[in-house]
Amino acid sequence: MSVEASPMAIPISADRTRRGSLRLRLPKVSRSVLLSTLTVAVLLAGWAIVTEMGWANELFLPKPQAVWAAFVKTMTKGYQGATLLQHLGASLYRILTAFTLACLIGIPLGVIMGVSRNARALLNPLIEFYRPLPPLGLYTLLVMWLGIGESSKLSLLFLAGLPGTVISTIQAVTSVDPVYVRAAQSLGATRRHLLFHVYLPAAGPLILAGMRISLGFTYTVLVAAEIVAASAGIGWMIWDAAKFLLSDIVIMGLIVLGLTGVVLDLIMRGIAKLLMPWA
Repeated sequence: MSVEASPMAIPISADRTRRGSLRLRLPKVSRSVLLSTLTVAVLLAGWAIVTEMGWANELFLPKPQAVWAAFVKTMTKGYQGATLLQHLGASLYRILTAFTLACLIGIPLGVIMGVSRNARALLNPLIEFYRPLPPLGLYTLLVMWLGIGESSKLSLLFLAGLPGTVISTIQAVTSVDPVYVRAAQSLGATRRHLLFHVYLPAAGPLILAGMRISLGFTYTVLVAAEIVAASAGIGWMIWDAAKFLLSDIVIMGLIVLGLTGVVLDLIMRGIAKLLMPWA
């Protein structure tokens, strides 16, 4: 006995298959992204509720709408003769220049100190002495030596980022498994081969982690570096607005600083994945 297929069976089955394929093609959102989005939404909602209910003085905690209006105004009309992008560009130039110099000097210095005990004993007291010094204390001396121009600002940011890079590189190099070193030496590896084919690949992930920490610490010193004789920069804008109790400009500048820091950290992570996929 033969059973004839219903004329609607094939279209319905094909439609279900088509829906299933479309459902499978939708991008999946990770749990961490959802939780992070929830955190941001809760903070924004709490901020809006506190300001709308009048539980906080708007002079010190403005509404989110006021902060957004300040963002639009500084983007279009500017603040104290410069737009927000110009302020941000001046700050990024100082941060990235100083951070690049800190990496170019700190990583080779850390490798040398990690490989050589004599170099570590010779240079470690200098690093450990000035590392805990407060940035503002250093800045007063740098201004006396270098003046109030860009040199003192870049020097302060450079000195802020150098210790983290050096210490993380030392720790990364000294934690390399000596079995790898002896194996390479038994195969006739020279010091140059050991450096580029053993130490740096093995220590790379820790070095990059130290670079991320160093970049973050350099970022925190930005406001201190821009409070003296600056005319542009996010840190200067925040400091200048605070003197006039422009809390909407202050909070907007802090949000821009935080988001820019997140973007720079994501770029560092991308560079790490590109250069060291084994990590």
